[in-house]
Amino acid sequence: MESKITLAHGSGGEKYRELVQEIFLPAYSNEYLSPLTDSAILEGGGKIAMTTDSYVVRPLFFPGGDIGSLAVSGTVNDLAVSGALPKYISVGMILEAGLEMDVLKRIVDSISNTAEKAGVKVVTGDTKVVESKSADEIFINTAGVGIFPSGRIIPTQKIEAGDRIIISGCMASHGMAVMNARNNLGFSPPIESDAAPLGKLVDAIFMNENNIIHAMRDPTRGGVAATLCEWVTSTTDIIIYQGSVPVRPDVAAACRLLGLDPLHIANEGIILFSVPEKCADSVLAALRKEEYGKDSAIIGEVREGRGTVSAVTDFGSKIRITMPNGELLPRIC
Repeated sequence: MESKITLAHGSGGEKYRELVQEIFLPAYSNEYLSPLTDSAILEGGGKIAMTTDSYVVRPLFFPGGDIGSLAVSGTVNDLAVSGALPKYISVGMILEAGLEMDVLKRIVDSISNTAEKAGVKVVTGDTKVVESKSADEIFINTAGVGIFPSGRIIPTQKIEAGDRIIISGCMASHGMAVMNARNNLGFSPPIESDAAPLGKLVDAIFMNENNIIHAMRDPTRGGVAATLCEWVTSTTDIIIYQGSVPVRPDVAAACRLLGLDPLHIANEGIILFSVPEKCADSVLAALRKEEYGKDSAIIGEVREGRGTVSAVTDFGSKIRITMPNGELLPRIC
């Protein structure tokens, strides 16, 4: 492991995993943290879910969202994929001296509007101000708490052979939107982020008590590839049908032009599910009825195997999918 922190340590790939495994886990390890799920499942009378995240995106405003809506969406989604119903969030801000008050007001209004849309309340917060040019204008930290409705089965977050892999929408939109806005790449019309709170999308699946979810994750840093590589076990393989994975045409074109693989690009408005084959059609139907699930698709399956993730091309050949490595797209969330 390197002697100093690099940007690659924050990109969601191999270096980030090294940081967690070699620095954080040895210091903090306990029964709540060690599963390394998006939210910790805690005891509080009944079970609750708790998560935390920090947001340092640049630029602060981008097509389809901003750092405020991103902070709420990311927190809500981490709770939702644990199986919890998001209820409360905190908002802590580190403000840089010189930040325009109008900019702060826009961000705060965005937080408020997104929280209302997501059905959560901002119940506490904190503000600190630091010297000019030391915080990219604003950093936001959130914590979120969710509850588990009576009778809801909490996903094990472990895939099983025979499962179908479902994606709730088009991938790679957020990462490419931020890249385009940050670097003035000139794609016209501008690529829009997919950032959105997805708690109600997940809740729609659980409305049918016959639906079973083995695992679900919002594939943010490291993209879909990172999530699939984290899910696969020593006794399973994951096979993805490359032609079935939805990508918006403008995003696909931008990725081709820049030589990027959409599987490795960050998302902030989609969820991956691993569900038993018998539930796949029902889960897909529930997703497609929701605002953020209209582009849902079954994109692959879990088979007995030896721990590999592969994509089958339209020509029938197989491409190995590996955990992203190095600096991918910094400051996307």
